[in-house]
Amino acid sequence: MQTPAPFGYERATSVDGAIAALQRLGSEARVIAGGHSLLPMMKLRLANPEHLVDINEIAELAYIRLEEGVIRIGALTRHVDLLKSELLAEHYPLFRDAEEVIADPVVRNRGTIGGSLCQADAAEDLSAVCAAVKAEVVIRGADAERVVSMADFHVGPYMTAVGDGEMLTEVRIKLRPGAGSAHEKVERRAGDWAIAAASAAVWMDGSKIADAGIALSAVGLTTIHLSRAEELLRGEAPSEELFAQAGEIASEDCSPMADGRGPVDYKRHLAGVLTTRALRRATARALHQEA
Repeated sequence: MQTPAPFGYERATSVDGAIAALQRLGSEARVIAGGHSLLPMMKLRLANPEHLVDINEIAELAYIRLEEGVIRIGALTRHVDLLKSELLAEHYPLFRDAEEVIADPVVRNRGTIGGSLCQADAAEDLSAVCAAVKAEVVIRGADAERVVSMADFHVGPYMTAVGDGEMLTEVRIKLRPGAGSAHEKVERRAGDWAIAAASAAVWMDGSKIADAGIALSAVGLTTIHLSRAEELLRGEAPSEELFAQAGEIASEDCSPMADGRGPVDYKRHLAGVLTTRALRRATARALHQEA
Protein backbone atom coordinates (compact mmCIF):
# COMPACT_ATOMS: atom_id res chain seq x y z
CA MET A 1 0.00 0.00 0.00
CA GLN A 2 1.25 3.47 -0.92
CA THR A 3 -1.90 5.49 -0.32
CA PRO A 4 -3.57 6.31 3.01
CA ALA A 5 -6.99 5.02 3.97
CA PRO A 6 -9.77 7.63 3.64
CA PHE A 7 -9.76 10.29 6.34
CA GLY A 8 -11.43 13.57 7.22
CA TYR A 9 -9.47 16.82 7.30
CA GLU A 10 -9.91 19.97 9.35
CA ARG A 11 -7.67 23.01 9.64
CA ALA A 12 -7.34 24.74 13.01
CA THR A 13 -6.39 28.41 13.41
CA SER A 14 -5.97 28.49 17.20
CA VAL A 15 -4.95 26.15 20.01
CA ASP A 16 -8.45 26.29 21.47
CA GLY A 17 -9.91 25.48 18.07
CA ALA A 18 -7.57 22.52 17.60
CA ILE A 19 -8.42 21.09 21.01
CA ALA A 20 -12.14 21.59 20.39
CA ALA A 21 -11.84 19.73 17.10
CA LEU A 22 -9.91 16.88 18.74
CA GLN A 23 -12.55 16.51 21.43
CA ARG A 24 -15.41 16.63 18.93
CA LEU A 25 -13.81 14.14 16.54
CA GLY A 26 -12.86 11.62 19.23
CA SER A 27 -10.04 9.18 19.80
CA GLU A 28 -9.44 8.43 16.10
CA ALA A 29 -8.37 12.02 15.33
CA ARG A 30 -4.69 12.96 15.02
CA VAL A 31 -2.88 16.27 14.90
CA ILE A 32 -0.75 16.87 11.80
CA ALA A 33 1.98 19.50 11.59
CA GLY A 34 4.91 18.83 9.24
CA GLY A 35 3.56 15.40 8.36
CA HIS A 36 6.94 13.82 7.65
CA SER A 37 6.44 11.19 10.37
CA LEU A 38 2.70 10.60 10.24
CA LEU A 39 2.05 10.60 6.48
CA PRO A 40 4.55 7.83 5.61
CA MET A 41 2.94 5.63 8.25
CA MET A 42 -0.49 6.42 6.83
CA LYS A 43 0.67 5.52 3.32
CA LEU A 44 1.84 2.14 4.61
CA ARG A 45 -1.42 1.72 6.57
CA LEU A 46 0.56 1.51 9.80
CA ALA A 47 -1.48 4.46 11.05
CA ASN A 48 -5.13 4.89 10.08
CA PRO A 49 -6.59 7.99 11.72
CA GLU A 50 -10.15 8.78 10.75
CA HIS A 51 -9.55 12.54 10.98
CA LEU A 52 -6.56 14.88 10.73
CA VAL A 53 -6.49 18.26 12.47
CA ASP A 54 -3.95 20.50 10.71
CA ILE A 55 -2.26 22.98 13.08
CA ASN A 56 0.12 24.62 10.61
CA GLU A 57 -1.65 27.99 10.80
CA ILE A 58 -1.32 28.30 14.59
CA ALA A 59 1.55 30.79 14.59
CA GLU A 60 1.38 31.16 18.38
CA LEU A 61 2.97 27.68 18.70
CA ALA A 62 6.15 28.55 16.76
CA TYR A 63 8.79 30.20 18.98
CA ILE A 64 12.05 29.74 20.87
CA ARG A 65 12.45 32.17 23.77
CA LEU A 66 13.99 32.57 27.20
CA GLU A 67 11.64 33.47 30.06
CA GLU A 68 12.60 33.54 33.73
CA GLY A 69 15.45 31.09 33.35
CA VAL A 70 13.53 28.63 31.15
CA ILE A 71 13.95 28.08 27.41
CA ARG A 72 10.47 27.62 25.96
CA ILE A 73 10.00 26.00 22.56
CA GLY A 74 6.60 26.01 20.88
CA ALA A 75 5.42 22.66 19.58
CA LEU A 76 5.16 23.98 16.00
CA THR A 77 8.78 25.15 15.92
CA ARG A 78 10.45 23.72 12.79
CA HIS A 79 13.66 21.73 12.76
CA VAL A 80 15.34 24.48 10.74
CA ASP A 81 14.59 27.02 13.47
CA LEU A 82 16.06 24.72 16.12
CA LEU A 83 19.14 24.35 13.93
CA LYS A 84 19.58 28.11 13.52
CA SER A 85 18.72 29.16 17.08
CA GLU A 86 21.63 30.96 18.73
CA LEU A 87 19.85 30.71 22.09
CA LEU A 88 19.86 26.91 21.94
CA ALA A 89 23.37 26.77 20.50
CA GLU A 90 24.67 28.86 23.41
CA HIS A 91 23.01 26.95 26.23
CA TYR A 92 22.28 23.47 24.82
CA PRO A 93 24.36 22.90 21.66
CA LEU A 94 23.26 19.25 21.39
CA PHE A 95 20.14 20.58 19.60
CA ARG A 96 22.31 21.88 16.77
CA ASP A 97 24.38 18.67 16.82
CA ALA A 98 21.20 16.66 16.31
CA GLU A 99 19.56 18.93 13.77
CA GLU A 100 22.64 18.86 11.55
CA VAL A 101 22.15 15.10 11.09
CA ILE A 102 18.33 14.91 10.97
CA ALA A 103 17.04 14.01 7.52
CA ASP A 104 17.52 16.72 4.87
CA PRO A 105 16.57 20.40 4.29
CA VAL A 106 13.13 19.47 2.91
CA VAL A 107 12.22 17.62 6.09
CA ARG A 108 13.87 20.18 8.37
CA ASN A 109 11.93 23.03 6.74
CA ARG A 110 8.57 21.37 7.55
CA GLY A 111 9.04 18.93 10.42
CA THR A 112 8.39 20.18 13.97
CA ILE A 113 9.66 19.39 17.44
CA GLY A 114 6.13 18.62 18.63
CA GLY A 115 5.55 16.18 15.80
CA SER A 116 8.87 14.46 16.43
CA LEU A 117 8.20 13.98 20.14
CA CYS A 118 4.59 12.88 19.67
CA GLN A 119 5.50 10.35 17.00
CA ALA A 120 7.47 8.57 19.76
CA ASP A 121 9.63 6.70 17.27
CA ALA A 122 12.53 5.06 19.10
CA ALA A 123 14.92 6.01 16.28
CA GLU A 124 14.03 9.70 16.41
CA ASP A 125 16.79 12.07 17.61
CA LEU A 126 14.95 14.87 19.43
CA SER A 127 13.35 12.58 22.00
CA ALA A 128 16.81 11.57 23.23
CA VAL A 129 17.98 15.19 23.09
CA CYS A 130 15.05 16.39 25.23
CA ALA A 131 15.41 13.47 27.64
CA ALA A 132 19.12 14.20 28.14
CA VAL A 133 18.53 17.85 29.05
CA LYS A 134 15.68 16.81 31.37
CA ALA A 135 13.08 18.78 29.46
CA GLU A 136 9.43 19.02 30.42
CA VAL A 137 6.51 19.20 28.00
CA VAL A 138 3.23 21.05 28.34
CA ILE A 139 0.10 19.10 27.41
CA ARG A 140 -3.05 21.16 27.06
CA GLY A 141 -6.67 20.08 27.14
CA ALA A 142 -9.97 21.96 27.07
CA ASP A 143 -10.00 22.83 30.76
CA ALA A 144 -6.39 22.80 31.92
CA GLU A 145 -2.79 22.10 31.05
CA ARG A 146 -0.30 19.81 32.70
CA VAL A 147 3.47 19.62 32.72
CA VAL A 148 5.06 16.20 32.18
CA SER A 149 8.74 15.24 32.37
CA MET A 150 10.32 13.57 29.37
CA ALA A 151 10.88 10.54 31.59
CA ASP A 152 7.09 10.14 31.80
CA PHE A 153 6.13 11.42 28.35
CA HIS A 154 6.85 8.32 26.26
CA VAL A 155 4.81 5.44 27.64
CA GLY A 156 5.56 2.89 24.91
CA PRO A 157 6.44 2.49 21.22
CA TYR A 158 4.59 5.25 19.32
CA MET A 159 2.66 6.03 22.53
CA THR A 160 2.82 9.21 24.64
CA ALA A 161 1.14 10.75 27.67
CA VAL A 162 -0.99 12.96 25.40
CA GLY A 163 -4.59 11.84 25.87
CA ASP A 164 -7.69 12.10 23.71
CA GLY A 165 -8.70 15.72 23.20
CA GLU A 166 -5.26 16.98 24.24
CA MET A 167 -2.22 18.30 22.38
CA LEU A 168 1.40 19.07 23.10
CA THR A 169 1.95 22.84 23.09
CA GLU A 170 5.40 23.53 24.49
CA VAL A 171 8.79 22.10 25.50
CA ARG A 172 10.51 23.65 28.53
CA ILE A 173 14.20 23.38 29.45
CA LYS A 174 15.56 24.97 32.61
CA LEU A 175 18.84 26.86 32.45
CA ARG A 176 21.30 25.55 35.03
CA PRO A 177 24.89 26.64 35.68
CA GLY A 178 27.84 24.65 34.40
CA ALA A 179 25.95 23.04 31.52
CA GLY A 180 27.49 21.23 28.57
CA SER A 181 25.83 18.90 26.06
CA ALA A 182 26.43 16.92 22.88
CA HIS A 183 24.70 14.50 20.49
CA GLU A 184 26.48 11.70 18.61
CA LYS A 185 24.96 9.61 15.83
CA VAL A 186 25.99 6.86 13.43
CA GLU A 187 23.88 6.38 10.30
CA ARG A 188 24.25 4.40 7.11
CA ARG A 189 24.06 7.52 4.94
CA ALA A 190 23.50 11.22 5.51
CA GLY A 191 20.00 12.00 6.74
CA ASP A 192 19.09 8.37 7.48
CA TRP A 193 17.57 7.01 10.66
CA ALA A 194 20.26 6.28 13.24
CA ILE A 195 21.88 2.89 13.64
CA ALA A 196 22.46 4.23 17.13
CA ALA A 197 22.62 7.72 18.67
CA ALA A 198 23.45 9.12 22.09
CA SER A 199 22.57 12.45 23.70
CA ALA A 200 24.40 13.60 26.82
CA ALA A 201 24.23 16.63 29.10
CA VAL A 202 26.34 17.40 32.16
CA TRP A 203 26.12 20.17 34.74
CA MET A 204 29.45 20.90 36.38
CA ASP A 205 30.01 22.22 39.89
CA GLY A 206 33.64 23.24 39.87
CA SER A 207 35.65 20.16 38.94
CA LYS A 208 32.84 17.67 39.69
CA ILE A 209 29.79 16.54 37.72
CA ALA A 210 26.81 17.77 39.74
CA ASP A 211 24.24 16.12 37.46
CA ALA A 212 24.02 14.33 34.13
CA GLY A 213 21.45 13.27 31.57
CA ILE A 214 22.00 10.52 28.99
CA ALA A 215 19.56 9.04 26.46
CA LEU A 216 19.85 6.72 23.46
CA SER A 217 18.00 6.50 20.16
CA ALA A 218 17.40 3.50 17.89
CA VAL A 219 18.55 0.83 20.35
CA GLY A 220 15.26 -0.15 21.98
CA LEU A 221 11.50 -0.05 21.57
CA THR A 222 11.49 3.45 23.05
CA THR A 223 14.07 6.13 23.77
CA ILE A 224 16.46 4.64 26.36
CA HIS A 225 17.00 6.81 29.46
CA LEU A 226 20.28 5.73 31.08
CA SER A 227 19.51 6.49 34.72
CA ARG A 228 22.13 4.00 35.98
CA ALA A 229 24.89 5.74 34.04
CA GLU A 230 23.68 9.13 35.22
CA GLU A 231 23.94 8.00 38.83
CA LEU A 232 27.48 6.77 38.21
CA LEU A 233 28.56 10.25 37.06
CA ARG A 234 27.03 12.37 39.82
CA GLY A 235 29.59 13.79 42.21
CA GLU A 236 32.55 12.45 40.23
CA ALA A 237 35.37 14.24 38.47
CA PRO A 238 35.23 13.71 34.71
CA SER A 239 37.75 11.26 33.28
CA GLU A 240 38.13 8.92 30.35
CA GLU A 241 37.80 5.96 32.71
CA LEU A 242 34.51 7.31 34.09
CA PHE A 243 33.11 7.93 30.62
CA ALA A 244 34.16 4.44 29.52
CA GLN A 245 32.28 2.96 32.48
CA ALA A 246 29.19 4.95 31.47
CA GLY A 247 29.62 3.60 27.94
CA GLU A 248 29.72 0.05 29.27
CA ILE A 249 26.46 0.68 31.13
CA ALA A 250 24.93 2.06 27.93
CA SER A 251 25.86 -1.14 26.08
CA GLU A 252 24.33 -3.24 28.87
CA ASP A 253 21.14 -1.22 29.41
CA CYS A 254 20.03 -0.77 25.80
CA SER A 255 17.93 -3.39 24.02
CA PRO A 256 18.52 -3.21 20.26
CA MET A 257 17.07 -5.57 17.68
CA ALA A 258 18.87 -7.00 14.67
CA ASP A 259 17.73 -5.53 11.36
CA GLY A 260 19.09 -4.23 8.08
CA ARG A 261 21.13 -1.63 9.95
CA GLY A 262 23.16 -4.20 11.88
CA PRO A 263 23.23 -7.05 14.41
CA VAL A 264 22.54 -6.67 18.13
CA ASP A 265 26.18 -6.84 19.25
CA TYR A 266 27.20 -4.12 16.82
CA LYS A 267 24.44 -1.80 18.02
CA ARG A 268 25.30 -2.41 21.67
CA HIS A 269 28.92 -1.58 20.89
CA LEU A 270 27.88 1.61 19.09
CA ALA A 271 25.67 2.68 21.99
CA GLY A 272 28.62 2.45 24.34
CA VAL A 273 31.06 4.22 22.04
CA LEU A 274 28.64 7.05 21.24
CA THR A 275 27.77 7.54 24.90
CA THR A 276 31.45 7.90 25.75
CA ARG A 277 31.97 10.37 22.90
CA ALA A 278 28.91 12.44 23.81
CA LEU A 279 29.96 12.66 27.46
CA ARG A 280 33.49 13.67 26.48
CA ARG A 281 32.25 16.49 24.23
CA ALA A 282 29.54 17.61 26.67
CA THR A 283 32.07 17.91 29.48
CA ALA A 284 34.57 19.76 27.28
CA ARG A 285 31.86 22.26 26.38
CA ALA A 286 30.84 22.67 30.03
CA LEU A 287 34.46 23.43 30.88
CA HIS A 288 34.73 25.74 27.84
CA GLN A 289 37.39 23.59 26.25
CA GLU A 290 35.46 23.20 22.99
CA ALA A 291 33.56 25.74 20.90
